Amino acid sequence: FSLQELHGIFPWLVESIFGSLDGIIVGWNLRCLQGRTNPNEYSVALDFLDPSGPMMKLVYKLQAEEYRYDFPVSYLPGPVKASIQEQVLPECSLYHNKVQFPASGGLGLNLALNPFEYYMFYFAISLITQKNSPVTHHVSPSNSAYFILVDTYLKCFLPTEGSVLPPPSSNPGGAIPSPTPRSPAVPFSSYGMHHTSLLKRHIAHQPSVNADPASQEIWRSETLLQIFVEMWLHHYSLEMYQKMQSPHVKLEVLHYRLSISSKHHGSPAQSSYQALHAYQESFKPTEEHVLVVRLLVKHLHAFSNSLKPEPLSPSAHSHTASPLEEFKRVVIPRFVQEKLYIFLQHCFGHWPLDASFRAVLEMWLSYLQPWRYAPEKPPQSTEPLPRSVSEKWAAFIQENLLMYTKLFVGFLNRALRTDLVSPKNALMVFRVAKVFAQPNLAEMILKGEQLFLEPELVIPHRQHRLFMSPTLGGSFLSSRSPAVTDASFKVKSHVYSLEGQDFQYKQMFGTEVRNLVLKLAQLICQAQQTAKSISDHSAETMASQSFFSWFRFTPSEVNGSYTGNDLDEIGQDSIKKTDEYLEKALEYLCQIFKLSEAQLTQMMMKCGTAQDENGKKQLPDCIASENGLILTPLGRYQIINGLRRFDLQYQGDTELQPIRSYENAALVRLLFRLSSALNERFADQMEVLCSRDDFVGRLCRYHLTNPQLIQKIRYSPVVRDRTSHNWGPRISLRFLASYRTLISLLMIYFLASWFYVGPVGCTFIILTGYFLYAVIMTFFFEGWKPHEH
Repeated sequence: FSLQELHGIFPWLVESIFGSLDGIIVGWNLRCLQGRTNPNEYSVALDFLDPSGPMMKLVYKLQAEEYRYDFPVSYLPGPVKASIQEQVLPECSLYHNKVQFPASGGLGLNLALNPFEYYMFYFAISLITQKNSPVTHHVSPSNSAYFILVDTYLKCFLPTEGSVLPPPSSNPGGAIPSPTPRSPAVPFSSYGMHHTSLLKRHIAHQPSVNADPASQEIWRSETLLQIFVEMWLHHYSLEMYQKMQSPHVKLEVLHYRLSISSKHHGSPAQSSYQALHAYQESFKPTEEHVLVVRLLVKHLHAFSNSLKPEPLSPSAHSHTASPLEEFKRVVIPRFVQEKLYIFLQHCFGHWPLDASFRAVLEMWLSYLQPWRYAPEKPPQSTEPLPRSVSEKWAAFIQENLLMYTKLFVGFLNRALRTDLVSPKNALMVFRVAKVFAQPNLAEMILKGEQLFLEPELVIPHRQHRLFMSPTLGGSFLSSRSPAVTDASFKVKSHVYSLEGQDFQYKQMFGTEVRNLVLKLAQLICQAQQTAKSISDHSAETMASQSFFSWFRFTPSEVNGSYTGNDLDEIGQDSIKKTDEYLEKALEYLCQIFKLSEAQLTQMMMKCGTAQDENGKKQLPDCIASENGLILTPLGRYQIINGLRRFDLQYQGDTELQPIRSYENAALVRLLFRLSSALNERFADQMEVLCSRDDFVGRLCRYHLTNPQLIQKIRYSPVVRDRTSHNWGPRISLRFLASYRTLISLLMIYFLASWFYVGPVGCTFIILTGYFLYAVIMTFFFEGWKPHEH
């Protein structure tokens, strides 16, 4: 094909691979393409889209001719699209000199992108646009072709070792030129000052691009990272986030929701709707999206940590530092920090309270621990002690203070609303506590807070805004800021740049957050007691089951009480894991916030979680009223979380209780009719016999009555007035319908046959033995009924 033909089919080819921007065309569906299910298609796709594969060779070939392709502004992330449509140029240099008005009669604005940018735009945004693709089988995001390609592109264009491989060139000895600046097609205002990028800084004053090959690696590396950050993270603008923190806006949004619920459409609702429409964003990231962002964060830490140590001589730095080394130095604070913080804030506040939050949690924890991706290896030690955080990371922690402190408070608020008996939720609490309990980390966070709270002179507004906006110009390519020796100034600049000048900082080690930690510790103790109660109940149930448990009946089923719990399905192993996670999490929290054993004991006693001697028999918290006992909010919480419960039993006539799974339905009905006929026929005679005071009367009362029946019944605490029932002497043969009784009789007859005892003789022996047993029991305990246990 000629270049002109390739130029014509290139947009169609890109759309065929990554799908259309509106999501109608799925394309190759790289997000669901896995090696174990489609090995041939998987390997072909990876080879074709590899950085040195046919597709990238085509991209570089078209790049050499400086072709341009239109990308609709309407499909860009919300903040960028809104800015461009309002003719305000975004800060990111990726959009500079690319916005064009449509041709005559056309609709919408477009970006004029070079082939590399066009390809990467489609590749990055396909993670967002194709999220509703049909899936016919379980897909592991980390094994998909898309995930592997992201990792491959990051390793190629942001290498931790060496330099970026030069692009293949069709010109012998030549190089593919970097994109040249274009005059703006639309007059735009701007957020602020625009600094030149590293690419422009290294190219602008050179007669030929071939004179500096380093510029080639820089423009591709910077472009790739900007596209990934913009497409995956820039769905919530800093300005919108800061406005949403305003109490006025929160009140407007609340008024809007109240107006919707009450179905009033007056003027207050209209103004509230405008506030909601202006400040609220509807983008909802998926779990796969978060996993890809975590991959980006981990690689950027490794990329940044691969920076060579600075030379001792300051003058030598300006002459020896390569563009790639400069890029590593500021890649995280200049490109990622702000947008990732807003992204995480949104996830912490809007993600469902379920186990899927683990993906967000691990992405956050990966960002907090850059030392995990440092090239140096920890010293080998025989003792499994946690590795202490080196003092060299103090600057990173201080310049990312809100990532540690405010998001930790956000996690506390989430943890207080989750069921910590669930092993997955307990694991998340354990993971966070373990990370923050690393030696020396809490001390460095506390030092950062102290630096922020240090009183100092008011910072001039213009200078402060210039320093605290690391993304001004969208690129780190501005002249390096003068060295700022005041660490307090750096911390304050970081905090105010993200939260605004009116931000009221909540100290992580202050009283308010400490109280939240104590509440979490209280919930952990309650969850441990619940898990122990479930474990003990399961152990008792297993111990009480006899040889006949495989016939699906147990003693607990006789009285009609329900002793099960939904958490029984978790299993003993998971309950043990929950207890281990919570125990370690509580230990770590005590280390971080210096909680004493006395504080924990006092807290447990105050919240009333201490149980009585048997550990499970306390009733839920109730208050007495004229209608009986009424559950308090604490009592409802105890029932919902399985901390306490009422002992519910069948309260009616035992002869009329529902047929159980361990009973033969036909025999139950037949024996009930026989018992009813006998009771009706001999009722008077049984009454006379039971009223006698001699031994015969006692023996009849032992067989025919149950005087403790009413006392044994435990009524609902809500019912105050009850009508007692006394059913009098009667014969009950229902116990003969139990599979347990039937099988026991069959085994006795079977064993008797071994000793040559016939059925009649065996029956006589059984009746004689039972009579002797009944006579003996009559002397000691008249009220116990052997066929009703």
